[in-house]
Amino acid sequence: MPDPNPAAMAFLLSRRSRPVKTLTAPAPDRAALLPILTAAARTPDHGKLEPWRFVVVQGAALNRLADAADARGAALGLASDVAAKGRKQFADSPLCVAVIESPKDSPKVPALEQTYSAGAACLALLNAALASGWGANWLTGWVAEDRDFVEHSFGLAPNERIAGFVHIGTETSAPPDRPRPDLEAIVTWVDA
Repeated sequence: MPDPNPAAMAFLLSRRSRPVKTLTAPAPDRAALLPILTAAARTPDHGKLEPWRFVVVQGAALNRLADAADARGAALGLASDVAAKGRKQFADSPLCVAVIESPKDSPKVPALEQTYSAGAACLALLNAALASGWGANWLTGWVAEDRDFVEHSFGLAPNERIAGFVHIGTETSAPPDRPRPDLEAIVTWVDA
């Protein structure tokens, strides 16, 4: 049995995402982001397929994506508040890492398991950013689901999709904790 890591456990028991609207510059630079991405790439990955990849969006590219989301929202005829959420996700972000689910053909690893691995990469990225002292949040929204937007804005292949947008920056205010799941309601113990 490996030695316990109380600091890691304390972090996991107290971790809390930071809303994008509370994040500001500075965001991690490339040197600070590489260990975060390295930690995220250590996610469970049956078959070592790497069924995900990362696209780091920063600077003027965030404004370009905000404008593209605005234009796409208008083209789709989305309600103004819904369209605005897509725009603000990029306009308010100091740095965004798009986690792209990029499944591989495999006779041994089902596609759904590869989807789970991409989700695990999102959580690993989020936790690595938070553990590094940054504010971070994992979002999706209509901008993650709209094929036209993701193919034109992120160059996704037809078999790829957005697993999540992880926004990273300096938090301006700590959010209050929120109610957590009641373990009595969600845990079943089976011992025989």
